[in-house]
Amino acid sequence: MKEDVGYEWDDVKEADNVRKHKVDFTLATRAFLDPRRVIRPDLLHSGLEPRYYCIGKVKEGVLTVRFTQRTGRVRIIGAGYWRKGRKIYEKANQIHG
Repeated sequence: MKEDVGYEWDDVKEADNVRKHKVDFTLATRAFLDPRRVIRPDLLHSGLEPRYYCIGKVKEGVLTVRFTQRTGRVRIIGAGYWRKGRKIYEKANQIHG
C-alpha cells in the first residue's frame, strides 16, 4: 500500500487505474487541493463504508477521484478525467463551457 501525507492506496489498484484511465494516484491527490473542488457521496459504490467523489481541477482538466476515509486518512480507490465529473464541477462553480 502506498502512503503519502494523509493519503493511501493499493498499488495494484493504482496500476490498474493507470492502465484504464492514464491517471496515477499521486496526481489524483491534487484534486483535493483545488479550493473550488466538489465533494459528493458515491451512493452507487458505498457499502459497508461510505464512499465519495472529489472533483477538482488538475492540470488542464477536471479530475474525478473516488475515495473513502479510513483511520483519519483519505484512501483513493479510482480516478479519471470523466465528463460527468466535469459537468458537476462546472455547474457547482457556475462555469459555462
